[in-house]
Amino acid sequence: MRLKSAIWVAAYLRRCQTEGIFGAVRRRGADDAGAVFVKLVLLDGRAWLFAPAPQSAYDDSHPIERIFVATSREAMAEPDVEERMAKEIRFDPDVWIVEVEDKAGRHFLDLAKP
Repeated sequence: MRLKSAIWVAAYLRRCQTEGIFGAVRRRGADDAGAVFVKLVLLDGRAWLFAPAPQSAYDDSHPIERIFVATSREAMAEPDVEERMAKEIRFDPDVWIVEVEDKAGRHFLDLAKP
């Protein structure tokens, strides 16, 4: 069973905080199973957006993992990321939007497994 979105987001923000990275919930989605998107602000006018990986990326041996993929090959202008997030919200109003800020681009999503 996968962790509830609200619990995963709280744990993720705590992880960021322990590393000195500011993070906040920009949009609270469905507590139990809302999709989580993470916006990583690089503080230079660019940002990354990380989205839930497609179901095909999941391995049956680890059903509770959360796997994220970048929505672009390189950092995008912040207004472009905001536009993409607005589209996701229109498509699914239950999504979570978490925003973190780090000049070095640290996001810890590769460590998001329980």
